[in-house]
Amino acid sequence: MADVKLIVMYPRPKDIDAFEKIYQNEHVPLAVAKLEGKTKMVATKVLASPQGTPSFYRIAEIYFRSMADLEACAASDGGKQALAHAVTISSGGPPIFLVAEEETFTFAHVAGASV
Repeated sequence: MADVKLIVMYPRPKDIDAFEKIYQNEHVPLAVAKLEGKTKMVATKVLASPQGTPSFYRIAEIYFRSMADLEACAASDGGKQALAHAVTISSGGPPIFLVAEEETFTFAHVAGASV
């Protein structure tokens, strides 16, 4: 069964250092405490793009066992608080929220094989 996740994509902030301080010290602890039913969180910092300056700076993925768990979290007071906080800290414009299913393909490394 595919994993269900909430993806939050933050546009490049006006002040990266200020954003990082708030993100690390306020937002991540808030999300950890308030997002009920999560099974995993992955926080990605976008460093570069071959197409120039990336449009997005941070991408957060919050995983849930089921769509029902994700929906219950989003409807909860804690979920609403965390989502509202994500909007207030996003100085480069409103974050993009996506709901997705993830499929994972794992490949074994074979010694001497070329890719």
